[in-house]
Amino acid sequence: MAVAGTLGPRLDRERFQWSSLLMLAPGLALLGGLFLGPVLYAFYIGFTNLALVGSRSRDYSFTGLENVTRMLGDYVFVKSSWLTILFVVGSAIVGQSVLGMLLAILLRNAVVPIRVVVGSVVIVAWVLPEITVALIWYAFSQAGGTLSILLGHTSSNYLVLVPMLIVSVANLWRNVAFSMLVFSAGLRNLPSEVLEAAEVEGASVWRRYRLVILPLLRPTIVTNLLLVTILNLSEFTLIYAMTQGGPGIETTTLPIYVYQEAFVFHQLGYGTAISLVLVLIGAIFSLLFVRASRSQV
Repeated sequence: MAVAGTLGPRLDRERFQWSSLLMLAPGLALLGGLFLGPVLYAFYIGFTNLALVGSRSRDYSFTGLENVTRMLGDYVFVKSSWLTILFVVGSAIVGQSVLGMLLAILLRNAVVPIRVVVGSVVIVAWVLPEITVALIWYAFSQAGGTLSILLGHTSSNYLVLVPMLIVSVANLWRNVAFSMLVFSAGLRNLPSEVLEAAEVEGASVWRRYRLVILPLLRPTIVTNLLLVTILNLSEFTLIYAMTQGGPGIETTTLPIYVYQEAFVFHQLGYGTAISLVLVLIGAIFSLLFVRASRSQV
């Protein structure tokens, strides 16, 4: 067995035909032209002084680390980075993952009527257009809106008092269905014999979930964390429609700031540099999730 295991990769290399790569040529060409090329060009633009209008829209130049230096001294960029991390961690990584897991467990154990009602409500919130969700939550949190009436402060505008909290909850309300569906699929694919063995051994429901079900769901949990992080890191429409980054800069996450710099102040080079930081944050989160999953193997 050891010899076979040692010779396996060598035999695979001998059987491999380099001519078969020609079959991948069209796909590789599309990948390079539609993905790799624009990414490399964006990386270059992030180190230039390109503008949307004016003389620098035609005659721009490479400026080295000038945009990086500008970002380090830019208070709005620093706060936007912090707000972006807060939004992703609170609304997506913690909020959507935890609530999505709880909803998936509820749908797995609840009676059919409750399962249908809860599942339908959550899915409807997910399929609504983002602009519709933004208008619903904008009206919900205004002075005299439903939230202020429920809390007994009809003159309070909670989109001004706690704007980032309202935006994060609105995003959670809309997107939690994704995590719910991912975890529901993971729970359905669990080996029934393992769960039955734990039940026969007398393990309580809490111990079954903590010691059996959650460890078995680890690949699903990591996959969900990766996906919700990537999806929410670039969230723009919901926030912009609700607050346009305000009041002040209290909800100006990096996607909002990129839009403002690139298309409002016409600084395409600087806006692109900020977007590269957004990509870097996503890569860091992804690496952390992958390393955490491997450390548990």
